[in-house]
Amino acid sequence: GARGRGHDAYTPDMRSRTVAAMAGALALAVPGALASVAPDAWARGATVATATTSTATTTSTATKAVTTTSVTTSSTSTALTERTPTAVKGRMQLTVEGVHGHEPFALTREAIEVQGTIVPYVPHQDVRVTFYRDGHPFAVRTAVVGPHGKSTGAFRVTLSSPIAGTVRARAVHEPTAQLAALEADSEEVTVLSSPYLTIGDSGPAVWLLQRSLAGLHYAVPQSGYFDEATADAVVAFRKLTGLARVNYAESSVFRQLRGGGRPFRVRYPNQGRHVEADLTYQVLAEIEPGGRVQTIYPISSGKPSTPTVLGQFKVYSKTFGDNSDQMLDANYFIGGYAIHGYPEVPTYAASHGCLRVPNLDASAIYGWVQIGTPVDTYYWSY
Repeated sequence: GARGRGHDAYTPDMRSRTVAAMAGALALAVPGALASVAPDAWARGATVATATTSTATTTSTATKAVTTTSVTTSSTSTALTERTPTAVKGRMQLTVEGVHGHEPFALTREAIEVQGTIVPYVPHQDVRVTFYRDGHPFAVRTAVVGPHGKSTGAFRVTLSSPIAGTVRARAVHEPTAQLAALEADSEEVTVLSSPYLTIGDSGPAVWLLQRSLAGLHYAVPQSGYFDEATADAVVAFRKLTGLARVNYAESSVFRQLRGGGRPFRVRYPNQGRHVEADLTYQVLAEIEPGGRVQTIYPISSGKPSTPTVLGQFKVYSKTFGDNSDQMLDANYFIGGYAIHGYPEVPTYAASHGCLRVPNLDASAIYGWVQIGTPVDTYYWSY
């Protein structure tokens, strides 16, 4: 009877209060755990609360696991980064060798050598060199980079073009684990088919000839037209380089130009601004202070029966224009001996003792030479 009364005393109202109390305690222990439980689920009471608590606990455990994995992965990545070497960043440069003059050039089938340097030097690297003619690739070479000095790498490739055109090279180093990507372009080289140029010709080959002669200090126009002044410059160049003393330009002239020719050797570099006449090669040069060659002209000095006086002199008189002896713009340096223009200037010594220059050059020389300008005449074999 007592047990029955106790059971009967646990009314539905008391059960509801018990469930509510349990829910409240769960809510305090796990905030938000019951927020999604529908009102009709309260009848399930502790069962719902227990399931929700279990889920929350599982989620919390999973979150900790993910966090731990993330930290481990980050540590592994850092370790790998520390063990992986960083590629060196360098610089590359190309130069064309064996070509000279104001504008580099070569003849068809002549070797064009491209040299490259890479700083710093990294062992076991190579480069790919592509040659372009008039903007279109026509040959590819691969070169191994070798040591050149303490911290510089070097390579070289050689090629000839069987066809005339404008040639340049581009070198590319593909990135490796040790050295980053690099690329460089060479200067352009004009390739000519075997030329033969004479008075009356014009075009790119003439332009190149004139520019190359001007770059070596010869008195020459730069018009692209082969005129008498260009022919005189060719004669002067041929004299100094030991070629046949004729006034046209063919492959031998271009080969000499490509190699820089034979420079005028200044005998008195400390004489300041002066004129030197090398009677051995029958050329005259205006010399600036410091021994720098300004301009080179062809001359014809005194023939054996009336030789040019040798020695060091100074201009003491000047006569503008023609005189009765057809001497144009004369610069007298001793007695009746002068530097002057004349209608005929043979490639050999043929004057009466003066230094004849082509009439086309007389005005320029007259303007450069002043009263008191030293004039040196000599024979000097190179």
